[in-house]
Amino acid sequence: MTSQRVAIVTGGSRGIGRAIVRRLAADGYQVVVNFAGNQQEADAAVAEAGAENAIAVQADVADAGAVEALFATAVERFGGVDVVVNSAGRMDLAPLADFDLDVLDEQLRVNLRGTLVVSQQAIRALRDGGALINLSSSVVGLAIPTYSVYAASKGGVEAMTLILARELRGRDVTVNTVAPGPTATDLYLDGKDQETIDRAAQAPPLQRLGTPEDVANVVAFLAGPDGHWINGQVLRSNGGVI
Repeated sequence: MTSQRVAIVTGGSRGIGRAIVRRLAADGYQVVVNFAGNQQEADAAVAEAGAENAIAVQADVADAGAVEALFATAVERFGGVDVVVNSAGRMDLAPLADFDLDVLDEQLRVNLRGTLVVSQQAIRALRDGGALINLSSSVVGLAIPTYSVYAASKGGVEAMTLILARELRGRDVTVNTVAPGPTATDLYLDGKDQETIDRAAQAPPLQRLGTPEDVANVVAFLAGPDGHWINGQVLRSNGGVI
């Protein structure tokens, strides 16, 4: 992998996104670390990636103007864009009957609209051999109570992925989604008691929670030349949870 390849990772300051930043930087990418509000964590992610080959850029992924500026900064600083990873997201859980509609609107805004807005810019910016990689969740198929709105938002991402890959016929650009299972991030662990976490860890045949690095490895494969024949797919990176 040459240093000329450039990646934008949304939600790159924490959790899975931050692990993706580290992995792509280790593979030789120049990385734009997008973040919503936590400058300190974003700066730490840049430091881990290597300050000479990474920058942090704040942008609301659902704001078209902010995302356009994000891509413009990537092109200005590094000369182009080869990989875009839609890792920004939020997860609010409650039974459907009790779900706050304002929270629903914000979750859909970030997870679904945000992925669409970033994808629109990615389509315009990605160079030949490029890759757009979305993040979904294995909960789309697991039917776990309280996850209805989150799963609905991620199901929309999966549907968008499959269709967009076909809309780009004739372009040398792939579009795929990685759908992690239970992964040991603050986003997943927040608000869960130890019994719930232990039960989730026993669900995969491999009998552990995933790590951010597990997911980052799959993203790196899809981003690089070895994964370029994979297109229009949802890869469930979950240790075998059904």
